[in-house]
Amino acid sequence: MKTNQKVMLATLALAVVIVGIVLYMNRDTGTTATEVPQETERVYPPTEGQPMLGDADAPVEIVEFGDYKCPSCKQWGETIYPKLVEDYIETGKANLSYINVLFHGEESVIASLASESVFEQDPENFWAFNKAVYDAQPASQQHDEPWVTIDKMAEIAEATAPGVDIDKMRTDMASEESAIVQEVTRDNELVKEFGVPFTPTIYVNGVFLEDPFDYEMIAMLIEQGQTNND
Repeated sequence: MKTNQKVMLATLALAVVIVGIVLYMNRDTGTTATEVPQETERVYPPTEGQPMLGDADAPVEIVEFGDYKCPSCKQWGETIYPKLVEDYIETGKANLSYINVLFHGEESVIASLASESVFEQDPENFWAFNKAVYDAQPASQQHDEPWVTIDKMAEIAEATAPGVDIDKMRTDMASEESAIVQEVTRDNELVKEFGVPFTPTIYVNGVFLEDPFDYEMIAMLIEQGQTNND
């Protein structure tokens, strides 16, 4: 089979996968999403099998529900994330896990599938890929213009995650039966279960943050979590 025909078939297959995931996202399950917990409540999103930065045994867990198409997620990654890494993750006081959100439809699905493929094949370089995708996001006033494509994700993966087999990534992204499709679907279930209202949604030590950019609150909850675990 010619290369162009293979690319066309892979593209069509991915389109089918995307439509399936989007329909699954929007299906009516007959249940209501969990209410967002108040600050006094502690609800811990499960992080097993999710990308994690830092010591898995750190006393405090931070969970980010993020969407690669979200301008606020890009801003959070540029302003809060570096301080968080320096102050608490590199010091072993906390770890950070990432869960995909698909609020922006097809492009969110493509980016999430690509990130899951990177995490599956080259987990050590997941966070480099994650950052590079957000870096590639255009200015906020242009964020609704299409920019996430299979080729763009492959380009970023090649530049940031040398352990990724790009052909395998493309094949897995286009297969409804692949593990990465199942992981994206599982993430979407968690988004529904926890009633994620916006992105980024951040949990620190089981507490939902009304303002994910409130670094003082983040620091307080981390210090509180450390004290409780001493």
